[in-house]
Order: sequence, then structure tokens, then C-alpha cells
Amino acid sequence: MFTKFFSFLAATAILVQVWTPQINLAFAATPGDVVINEVAWAGSMDSANDEWIELYNRSNQTVDLADWMIERNGVPSYKLAGTVAAHGYFLIERSELAVSNVTADQVISISLANAGNSLVLKDASGAVIDTVNAGGGAWYAGNPTTKATMEKIDPDVLSDVASNWATAKAGNGSVSSKGTAIIGTPRAANSNYAGSGPEIRFDSAEISVNGATTLNIGVYADNALDLYAYGFEIDYPSNLLSFQSAQEAAFLKADGTGTAFNAALKNKTEGSLIVGDARLLNPPKGVDGSGKLFDLTFKVLATSNMSGDVTFGGGSFISNSEGNLAAKFSPTVVKYNNSVETVSPVTNLNIAPGDKRYSLKLSWDADSSGATSYLVKRKKVDGSFATLGTVNTGNFVDDDAVNGGGKFVPGITYQYQIIAVKNNVQSTTVNISGKETRGITGDNDRSDLVDGKDLENLARSFGSDLADEQYNPLMDTNFDGIIDGKDLIDVGMNFGMSY
Repeated sequence: MFTKFFSFLAATAILVQVWTPQINLAFAATPGDVVINEVAWAGSMDSANDEWIELYNRSNQTVDLADWMIERNGVPSYKLAGTVAAHGYFLIERSELAVSNVTADQVISISLANAGNSLVLKDASGAVIDTVNAGGGAWYAGNPTTKATMEKIDPDVLSDVASNWATAKAGNGSVSSKGTAIIGTPRAANSNYAGSGPEIRFDSAEISVNGATTLNIGVYADNALDLYAYGFEIDYPSNLLSFQSAQEAAFLKADGTGTAFNAALKNKTEGSLIVGDARLLNPPKGVDGSGKLFDLTFKVLATSNMSGDVTFGGGSFISNSEGNLAAKFSPTVVKYNNSVETVSPVTNLNIAPGDKRYSLKLSWDADSSGATSYLVKRKKVDGSFATLGTVNTGNFVDDDAVNGGGKFVPGITYQYQIIAVKNNVQSTTVNISGKETRGITGDNDRSDLVDGKDLENLARSFGSDLADEQYNPLMDTNFDGIIDGKDLIDVGMNFGMSY
């Protein structure tokens, strides 16, 4: 009997040993430990559905996001699962292709309105961890035209205020569903980051190469504290540069500690370089201060004037003796100048009605410096200029055959820019304005009669602005960026009139 009893105890002990590691020891987060760090509410240039949200873990411990929730406009909408490492990022994508070269931490059918949403991050108990745009009005930042994301400036500022958000000003090498570069930084430090952490940078924000065949670029850490290791994905233009070598500098091993420096092309393919290093010291201990991490040598491939960005791609990180650190990653622009050239602006620019209705024809004299092409741009409602096309001759017709062009409302004055180009060097712009008078305001379906179909078309876009998919420039009869009662009045004023 005693033998059976002790056998039972032994078996019980074995079971306890087997199952003990599965006990959930997740770190209990407090408000502000995890923040909503970046929101791609406008999608991408490839698709409006390329939406994503990035979370950032400010704490020194891994956080389990199981049963956490993001509320949108006060409604529990997106249930989370997974973990986010200390000082790490958690990327939520609407589809796995929203950021096609960065694997999502979770795929959820998120849907973000261009007009703005409120977002509230809650933990499994329902406690509020972070809020963004709590008032539910327009987004604090982001750009519906360029699709640049909305980035948090300082993740350590926990107040939900517009002043702590900015429109992304650069990408990190990530691309959207069809390969277009993202203006934003999924799973990497934000391009507008202005926290108290260190900065990782190149020699300067702009590097000029004047006819040289070799380029050396240094990579530095500024204001580091306990820097122990790093890993970078450095993306560069493969049509401009070819990687030759990487040489470790002294900063990480200045005190004599050994290091483990490595550098290699990603998948042995030009365009993306993987670099990593760590101090071989246990227990881990980093270095403080500023200094050079390594040097890169490239062969210059360009033979004519061109430029390209060199950036720190997704997944780039630095860490201290405890884990990942928040840091600013600053890109550089490499400009190759075969020779110093200037391009004269065009002269005798003229605008006139095109051969067919709802078209405008621009013409000009070629510049005296021998431009090889001309950029044609038209001013949009938001004040920026969109490129309609590039031509090699001194004339251009803006009509329905032009991508983004030909959407004229009769009587509205439209502004154009012509820029002469030679060897990627651009002239100053020359401006001209004109309008199409052959038509009737309110005839948005081009039937030559303002009738019920025009009312229906306007109704389908009513209340939208240029940031919304429903916005149709033909319905915006006063060219103010919103389809509202003023446009309805224009239709009403001419209702029943024919051209």
C-alpha cells in the first residue's frame, strides 16, 4: 500500500514538472506600457486597403497581448493575440500584403476612415492602456494624397494630443501590396521620432558623389547609453551603388571587449545589406557616448546624374544590456553628379482650348540648354501639384486620356507647371493658368443636359472630400475640395439647361 502511495506521489511530481513551464507568467501591463505608435489610415498608393497599425512596447518586459482589444469609435473592433518584446513593435495589417516585405504580427480586417476614427487600446481586463484621437475628429496627421502615415513623435509622451503626431517624412525600405515604397516606418523607429533615445545615422543627410567610382559611407551612433548590440537592414539603390565591403569601427569595442561583427547582402542580392554586431561580454554590458559603428564601401555604378535614398529598413534595431532600445534612424540621400549642369526654363508658354471639348492644350518653346524632356504638372485642390506626364516635345494636351487629367469643371481656372529636364537635372518651374469654357456647370456626366442623372451622381459623392474614395472631382463644381451644398446649388441653378 505504501509503495502504491509513493508511486502516486512520484507520478504527481512528474506531472507537475511537465506542466509547470506552461503556466502563464505574462507581464501585467499598466497604462502607457504599450502605445499606438503609427497608423496607416490612408492605405497606400497601391491600394486603399493597405492599412495597418503599429504598437510599440515602452516597457522593459515582453507583454502578452492575448485578449487585448482596440476599440474604434467606442466599439470593440480588433481583438489582439501574440506578444510584443520589450521596446519592440507589433504590426497589425489588414492583409499580409499591406506591407508586403514585412511579415505581420497579426492580420485583422481593420478598416480606418479617412475622415478620422478614435482608437482605444485596452488590455484583457478592459483597462485603457492608450488612446489616439479620442475626440473622433480628423486624424492628427497623415496624408491622403501621398499616403504618408501618421507617426507618433515621442512614445514617452502619454497624453493624447495632436502635437505629438506628425506625417511621416520618409520610409524605411518597406513596400506596399504592389511594391510601391511606403512613406512610413512599419516595425521600425518613426521618421519623426524625437524621443530621448540615441540616433543612428550616416555621415550626413546628403552625400554628393562627383564623378567618383568608389563611395565610402560611415554609420554612427549618437548619444548611446549602454549600447550592447545592433542589427540593421540597410537598403540602397542597386542601380546607383554596388556593395563592396564593410569594416567595423572601434566604438563598440573601445574598451577592449571582443565583438561579433558581420555583414552580408540579403539573400546575396544587391539592394539590401544586413549588418549586425554584439559585444561578447557576459553578463551583458554596453558602451556609452557617440562614435562610429562601421564603414561601408560601395562601387558607384552611375554614369549620368542620378540620386537615391540609403535607409535603415524594417527590423533594424539597437539594444542595451537588457533588450531593445528606442532610437532614431536617419536616412541619407546619395547624389551622383557626372558634371555640373544647369537647365534653362521653357519660354513662350501658352495655354488654349484643345481640339476636343474638356481638354486644354499647352505649348512652349524648348529651352536653350537642350532639355531632353518636360514634366507637366497641374495644381490640385489641396494646393500641391500632381504630375500629369512627361513629354519630349513642346506641347501637351490635358484631356480624359491623361492619367489624372481631363477632369475639368467648366469655368474653373486650373494652374499648370512646366519643368525642363536634362540628365535628371530640373529647371525652375514656369506657371500658367487656363480654364475650359466649352460646357455647362453641373453637367457632370457630360450629356450636355443638367438633369436627374447629374443629381444622382452628386448624391453618390455628397459629403465626401478629397481624402475619401467617394470624392469625384467632376462633382466638385466650385473646386473647394468638398462635395456639399454649394455644389448642389450649382446643379440646381443650371437644372434643365443644355449646352
